[in-house]
Parts: sequence; structure tokens; C-alpha cells
Amino acid sequence: MLHGRESLVRLIGKRRRAFFSPLAHRLRSQNDSDSGEAMPIHSKEHEPLIEGDRSRQARVAELVSCPVCNASVRGDDFSLNSHLDACLSKGKKRKLRQRTLLQVNFLSKSRGETCLVEAGNANADKCGKGISEESQISNFHRSDVLMLYGNDVRCESPKSMNSSLCNSEFGSGTSTLKVMDEDSVNGQTVDPHFPSGFSSTINAPRNGFCQDKDKDVSTLETFIVGRRFHEKVVLQHGARVYTLREPKNPKDDNAIKVFFEDQGCRYPLGYLPRELAKYLSPLIDNRKLECEGSISSLPEHPLDPVPIILFCQKLVDDIISQNQENFDSLWQKALLANESAKALPTNMTKYQQNFCLMLEDVMDSHSHLFTIEEKNLIGSFSSLSGDAQRLLIRLYTRKGPWFRLSNISYKEISDLNVAVHTLQTTGYLCSLSLGVQSLKYDDMKEVLNVLTVSELQHISNHGLFKSGIHHVRRQELIEYILSASKNRSCILQKMVFEHVGTCVKITSTVEAILWRIQRLFFLNGEQDLSAFLLVDIGLIKYPEYTCIVSKPIFSCHSDLLGYEEAIEVAQIMDESIDESNMEMTIRCVGVSSDRMLANFSEEIQSSVSGTQLGFFSYFSAWWVYSKVVSLGVSVYERERRYHDAIKLLRELLNIIMYDSRRGYWALRLSIDLEHLGHFNESLSIAEKGVDDPWIRAGSKMALQRRVLRLGKPPRRWKIPSYAETVMRKVKEISISGRPLKNEIGEKSLFYGTDNELCGVEKLALQYYAEEGGGWQGIHSESGIWMTIFGLLMWGVIFSDVPNVFPSKFQVAPLDLLTDDFYVVRKTEIDSQLEKIHEGMAEEILITSWQLHEGTSCHGVSWDRFSLSDLRAAVSCIGGRSLALLCRHLAADYRSWSSGMPDLLLWRFHGNDMEGGEAKLVEVKGPRDRLSEQQRAWILTLMDCGIDTEGCRHVIKGQIQEIKLNVCKKERSLLALEKLKLTEAVNWH
Repeated sequence: MLHGRESLVRLIGKRRRAFFSPLAHRLRSQNDSDSGEAMPIHSKEHEPLIEGDRSRQARVAELVSCPVCNASVRGDDFSLNSHLDACLSKGKKRKLRQRTLLQVNFLSKSRGETCLVEAGNANADKCGKGISEESQISNFHRSDVLMLYGNDVRCESPKSMNSSLCNSEFGSGTSTLKVMDEDSVNGQTVDPHFPSGFSSTINAPRNGFCQDKDKDVSTLETFIVGRRFHEKVVLQHGARVYTLREPKNPKDDNAIKVFFEDQGCRYPLGYLPRELAKYLSPLIDNRKLECEGSISSLPEHPLDPVPIILFCQKLVDDIISQNQENFDSLWQKALLANESAKALPTNMTKYQQNFCLMLEDVMDSHSHLFTIEEKNLIGSFSSLSGDAQRLLIRLYTRKGPWFRLSNISYKEISDLNVAVHTLQTTGYLCSLSLGVQSLKYDDMKEVLNVLTVSELQHISNHGLFKSGIHHVRRQELIEYILSASKNRSCILQKMVFEHVGTCVKITSTVEAILWRIQRLFFLNGEQDLSAFLLVDIGLIKYPEYTCIVSKPIFSCHSDLLGYEEAIEVAQIMDESIDESNMEMTIRCVGVSSDRMLANFSEEIQSSVSGTQLGFFSYFSAWWVYSKVVSLGVSVYERERRYHDAIKLLRELLNIIMYDSRRGYWALRLSIDLEHLGHFNESLSIAEKGVDDPWIRAGSKMALQRRVLRLGKPPRRWKIPSYAETVMRKVKEISISGRPLKNEIGEKSLFYGTDNELCGVEKLALQYYAEEGGGWQGIHSESGIWMTIFGLLMWGVIFSDVPNVFPSKFQVAPLDLLTDDFYVVRKTEIDSQLEKIHEGMAEEILITSWQLHEGTSCHGVSWDRFSLSDLRAAVSCIGGRSLALLCRHLAADYRSWSSGMPDLLLWRFHGNDMEGGEAKLVEVKGPRDRLSEQQRAWILTLMDCGIDTEGCRHVIKGQIQEIKLNVCKKERSLLALEKLKLTEAVNWH
């Protein structure tokens, strides 16, 4: 793969179905001009072609207030009448809506400034007063909203969230609460915390502990989830239920099972909700709380969540005063989690709930990035029917862009036709059918993609031609049909829709808004709505950190549009490389170069140079364009167009002064100049690069070696000061094995000591375990060191630093790969390194492992390395060497996170784990050689006092040749010393 391609693909993420920026349209239109002439079709792109016209879309932004429930509803007749019918059919009366503090903060200020309770609640005034305080609302939203997602991401509540707020929400009196629906999308997961929806209204009594002389008891109105796994158990109204901790549950180690007893036998009913169990489980484990309850009512469906009243008894005798504060904190969080779980609509599926929360969170944090029309469109989503919402979400997460209506079927959508009609009339969907006007070329190509291969072959063979050509691949058939139907577009369109029927797609406006919302929520292209699902089913557990946002990533709407435009150009560049379209690739590189020069102002340059918000540049248009230009360098070099590559490299080096990529650019510029025979200029570039503070690790080593190679007399007479360090000899041993004949380009395989096929690394491990001195070890490369660093520095990585954790789905702070990481946390990092230096690394490692096992963190591989291997490595490396190694990673993680030696070996001098030693070994096959990054790491490890060597596999007949090469290298070192001596004499 071309250098920089993988990074660009990660930046782009999932490719967009359509482009919306004028720049991207110009690029694509130039590329498709020939195709457009092949089928002269003349309909307007992205326009709903049936079921509505422009006049209907003009009314999309008009919202009115429902006289029954006071909700905002679209002003068109269909939406308003449908909403009124739904409200009246449920017997609703106009009343004030109650929300928890958690939900209030997701709403706009106009709707979220009041907390509404029943008329008889004595705490109404107090509640309203507490929530109206802006600071408390803001802090609470940014910290505690994560509990709604049903995952293990935690954001600490600020101290300002005191008992007065809790009392306003959980005081005396009763309130009508709706129970949360956590219906699983698939219905097949084995996660015990996935309930199905139910519709029930229960009265919430006082949730505080009552002051009894002998005991403290609190009641929680919650529900049993996961009924699909225990559906055979018959429920009884008023039956007594009990709880039992299940710490070894594979999906949630905080799981609390609910069961009832009958004649001494226990019958499991399900589990308590995950959000509630997260805070009750520590109290139960530490014998501070006992829980039992009763079934308050029976659900309509046997798989629906079961409402229960849970009685929680505080074990006063077992709680000492010093633990009271911890108990109160966990209990208050349990109360908040329980209330938030009961507040969502009962008919809302899990993926629908997650989507709504994403919308609300983005509008709360980034509303300044949307126009009034876009805000109205986003806000109108809540007024859609449940079926319409679910259908839109389902279609957005599918590939598309067009979908056959006959192929759309979801069990949670009761009336598909009504949902489609609602989305069409409100401007979310557009459709095509047999009676539509002529299609544009691109639309016809997209519609053909929904046909099966057999249907395409039928059109090709029987519809348009007497003797069809037999193609078996879909894209070949589509291209053939489009090219052959140049003058038969009407016939083709009729035949296509006879097969397709009606098909629908999300309109371009909605598609663009949803893409923007998802990008703002996750802040990368690699994550999408499936991240919620991975958390819900327990496959991913995100770390706990505090979200402190004081500055928005995008300051204004134009900045975001520029960033989106750059992403679209990057995607066109990526697609053109896939298609081997060199003309389009060159066009994208040229456009990116021009835009990079225009967008990279002096103001931006100064902001990147020294502030802690320098990582914000990763979300700027010029950063994306610079990645496209950097990839263009690789493309030009592959085509041997060195003059063009040199031009781009000079632009990058002259404009972007504070970037770790300067090392790669300077190295490629020096190499390309050498290709053209400009040796003096190549040497000059290398010398400047060596002195550049932003060029480090392997890139700096490569430039230093180029200076020594090119800078011989008569070009340069003076030997650089780093010559001796760079030319330092690395100890190397040779091993031999019986190779398997491999084809060129494949990994070399050998027969090991057990006569099993293995790679060269395993062969080396066998050698060191036997002939090499009884070493134990693993093939780890950089992985084990990234894992050790992550565990030892966990508290530092996820410390409270402003603006580095704007998203709730992060595995590392945004500044981890920048110099800001060390600068901002210098005190904490130095303190932790001091502890490591003093020999506390193993203790820190064990504690971190026990607290965070299974939690996602950048670089940490839980499944690849065992705790015993990590302990052995930390113990044998030693505190001083380990602290130096961790300092390198903390100071420049990006430059030093790759290139570590292949093998980590250790051995102990006794039976205990004390007095051990470690060795790092870089293994090379017969045709391999050290990269500059590997060489830089080996020399650095040697400076840290770690025993490091190379191990090369050779064929037995090559051993003598290697010895001769070693002698030649030693003679070259002697010649270098002689040259130094001559230079000193001439100087005097």
C-alpha cells in the first residue's frame, strides 16, 4: 500500500454515498462528463420524484404546538392529523411533561429550563429552582449523561451536583414515570441486560432511606430485563423476588440476577438493568446493602420487562463512618441511573434510543454549526411516528443509496407503507417508480445496483438485444447495460422499474445532515452507530473519564463546511486510486495543494506551534488536504515523476513547520533529489533535516546515515559529531534452520526443533530457550510495550484535562499523539515515572490490570499478553530502564510507538521472580535488513541500559560469507577512525 494511504482511509472512514460540496461536484462532473453524454437524461438530482413536490418541502421547517401533549409537530395536514389521532387514541390529556435532570440537559434551553412535576408534589418549587441554575445543568449534562447509553463509560459528577438537586428529584410525593424500553435490535444476543419494551405506568414513592430505629430501607421501582432467556418461568403478580450477584457473567461483571423461590428451588427471572446494577453491585459485594422485592404488575407480553418494587436494606452495623461517603455517592448514582432508565418512551427500540441521544447530544454541544433550517429539520425528527423514525435509522445504516420497497421488512416497524409515506411528505425520503420522469445517468446506475445478477442478465439478454453477452459480475453487467442502452434510455428505465417496483432513498439534505451529526458525535470516520451496539452487547467497554469541554473543535459553520469539503476530496482521491484513474488522482492532488496553501494562514501556523489546543488542527481543512498531498507524493514516486513529487514536498516543508511528518517529507525529498542526480542539494536537505527539532526517531536516523554516506570528501571534509553514535555496532548472532522453499514475496517458513513449520521469530525463540541460555520469551514487537505503557500510565492518560475528551466513545485523549500530551501533564507524568524508577512498576501494573481489565485503551492488548508475562517483563527490565523507555513514549508517542525489537526474553536466577534479567532481540530472515526505525529503537534501548541484540537466520553455507562481511564492517570502522585522526592533524 502507498505510504499515507492507510492513514487517509482511516480519516475518511465509511465512504459517503453522495457528495454535497461544490468542489467535489466539480471534480466528479469533470470525471463523469463522458458518461453523462452516454445517456442524455434530464431530471433534477436529489428531488423527491413522487409523493410530494417542492411546495411540500418548503413547509418542512414550519412547526406547530400539539394542543394535547404540547409537543412540536410539523404543520402539514398529514403530520398534524396523524399526531392528533395518536394522542387522542391513547386517551391523553394536555399536561406538563416530567423529565429527569439527565434528559433536561439534552434539550434546548427553552424547553429544558423547567422541571415539571405533578400538581400535588411539595417539592415542585424546589425542583424548578434547582434545575434553573445554569451551572448545575451544564455540569450535570456533560458528566452524567453517559449512563443513558447503557455502557460503562463514566463521567464523574461535579461536586456542585449536591443533595439539594437529588432531593428535588427524589423527594416525597409521587410522580408518574414511564419505564425505559431497551428492546434488542436482533433479539438473539445473550446479554442478560437486554429487555424488551413494555407499556406501564407506576407510581414512584420516596426513594430516600427511611429513618427506622433498627434498619434503613429504601424502595426502588425498577424492572426485570432479559426475560427472553428465562421465558419458561411463569410470572405471578405480587410474587416475592430475590437478588443474587453474578460477578462472572461474561457480558457484565456487575450483573445482578433476579429470581424467586418455590419449595426450596430457585427460578431465575432475569436481571436488574445494567445502569442500576453498575452502582448497586459494589454495595452488595461489600455487604453494605441487601435487596429483595416483589412483582408489582404483569407485562402485556411475556418477554417484556417486568415491573418490580425493589426493597433495599442498608446494613447499618456493617458500615463504618469512613465508608459512609462512598456509600452515599454510589447510592445517589444508583438513584439517578434508575430514574434515567424509566424516563424514555416505552415503544423506543435500543438503536432508536441511541440515535435520538446522538442527535440531542450533538445539538446540545454543536448547535452553532447548523443553520436554522437544519435545526428545524433535526428538531422535527422527534415529531415523526416511531415507525418512521425506526425506518429512517435502518435505511441510514444500510449501504444504499436506493432500496427496493419490496425488500424492506423489519419486525419493529408495524406499517411500512405509512412510515414511508410519512418520511416522503416530510422531506426525509424520495422515491422512484414506473411512472417517474427520465432519470439522470448516476441515478440509473445506482438503481441498477439494487437488481440481482439474474435480473440484470435478463435485461441484458432479453430486453434490449437479440443476443446478449453473458457477464457474471454485477458491475460488468451494469456497465454493459448502460453503454448499450445509449439510445434506449426510456426502454431501459421501463424494464428496470418492472423488476424493481418502487424504491426509496434518503434525500441528499438529510443524508448530509446525518453524516455531519455522526461525525461531530464520534469525531472520526471509523466509528458509527454500531459503536452503541458493541457497547450494549458487551464487546467493547470504554474507559472512565471526565468530559471537560471549554472550546468547540469547530468555531463556526464555515470551518465545518471546509472540513467536510476536504474529506470529500480525500474520498475522491481514494476512489481514484482504487480505480487506477491517474487523471483524477492528479486533479485531486492539485486541488488539495491549492486549497492547502489558501487555508494555511499565519494565524493557524502560530496556533499549532505552542498551545495545548494544537491537536485541533486535525479537524481542519488544511490538515486533510496535507494528507492528500502527502499521498500524492507517493503516487508520483510510484510513477517515477520525481519532479512533481519534489514540488509537492517543498510545498509541504515550506508551509507546515510544526509537524512530525516533516521527517518523512525531508527524507523523501533528499532521496528524490538523489534520483535526479542532485547530490549536493540532496545532502543539504538531509543536513537541514538532522537539525530540525520536529524530525525524530527513525526519520532522523535515516537522514543522519544519508549525511554520512553523501557527505564524504570532497563534498564534506568534516565528520558530523553523531557519526560514532550512528555507526555504533549492534551485537548480532546467527542461527540456522531447515527452510521451506517459499515463493518470492511470501514470509519465510522453517522447520522448528519439533519438526513443525514456524516463522523465523518462533525459530529464534526455540534457539534462545535451548542453546541460547534457557530464556523464556514471547514474540511481541511493540505490542507489549504499548500495553505496559498504557497500564502504568492509565491514570495519566485519562486524567482531567480540558478538551481532550469531547466524545464519549474514546480510547485515548485527542492529544496522545502530539507533543502536548507530555507538556500539559508534565507534573503527573514525572511523578509516575519517579515511582516506576523506584521499583513500584509491578505493583502499579497489577493494580491497573485488576481495575481496568477488558477496558479499551489505545495500545493496550488484553488478549495478547497475560498478566504473568507483563509482570515478568516489568520485573526483569528494571525500574530505571523502564522509566526511561516510558519517558520516550510519553514525550513522543507517535514517533516511538513502532519499530521495537521482535522478541522480549527474560530469565530468573532462582525459583522466585526476583533477580531476573531481560533481553530484546530483533530477528531477521536471510533476505531482511533493519529499518531505520528499528535501528533507532535498538540504539535507544542500548542507551537505556537494556541488553539488545540482533538475530539473523542464515543458510549454513552463508555463515562464512557473514563472517567476511563482519570483517569488512570492522575495517570500515577502522578507516573512519583513521579519517578522524587525519582531520585532527590537518586542523592543527
